[in-house]
Amino acid sequence: MIDTNVNLSDEQKTKLQKLKDIIADLGSVAVGFSGGVDSTLLLYTAHEVLGKGAVAITENSASMPGREIGETEAFCKEHGIRQFFCTVDPLSIDEFRNNAPDRCYHCKRLIFSEIKRIAEEIGIAHVAEGSNTDDMGDYRPGMRAIEELGIKSPLREAGLGKEDIRMLSRALGLPTWSKPAYACLATRIASGEEITEDKLRMIDKAEQFLIENGFLEERVRMHGDLARIEVPSSVIERLASKEIREKVYEYLKGLGFRYVTIDAYGYKMGSMNGVPMTKNDI
Repeated sequence: MIDTNVNLSDEQKTKLQKLKDIIADLGSVAVGFSGGVDSTLLLYTAHEVLGKGAVAITENSASMPGREIGETEAFCKEHGIRQFFCTVDPLSIDEFRNNAPDRCYHCKRLIFSEIKRIAEEIGIAHVAEGSNTDDMGDYRPGMRAIEELGIKSPLREAGLGKEDIRMLSRALGLPTWSKPAYACLATRIASGEEITEDKLRMIDKAEQFLIENGFLEERVRMHGDLARIEVPSSVIERLASKEIREKVYEYLKGLGFRYVTIDAYGYKMGSMNGVPMTKNDI
């Protein structure tokens, strides 16, 4: 049920209907469900259109924070959506572990190959993921894996961008409408630096600590034994206050970071993206 107090444009309403039509044509679909704003809208709409013909399949790996997995379980339980888990180990792939610029390609291919296998096993015809039209301008080697595997991207096909998705999510009463953007923990590690499970756990615990202290939009970037904390510029002053700064410093030192810094620029999405040196690297 759409909340009429949310001022949706006619274009956004048309896009929502187009999304429903695209999903209806699929007949049955397994949504790669991370609990983020995009995949939540996609899963909710798929369940609304297809009922039991829509299922959630959630990645379970070291690069997925425990808090995110818990949120996906709560959402599926609340809405009566069948959920399955895709247990994979990206660290078993050399290109991922060595943090190559196309790391995301190899990781996405591993994850969605397994999601496709699970979907086939339970009799679901298609697999879909939550990328939107705004994702097309960024460096996203993972999209190549999506295309190669024939994964559907209904939000993009319907012409939905990030602002559309947030507005529609708000109108539909989804709790994720204002949720900060999320990316896998491996994106916090500098390109070329080895990714290990211990490092991912350190980052996960550090970011969870920041969230528990009121910094809901944050990143802890890892450069060797240095932690570079990014938060929006509007809250840098609070993070730098003596009480908070010392508490964060001591906690992160206890995790194993030798140096703890605050990025003076503030939070910037994708600031660790690997940029290929030549077209041959893409």
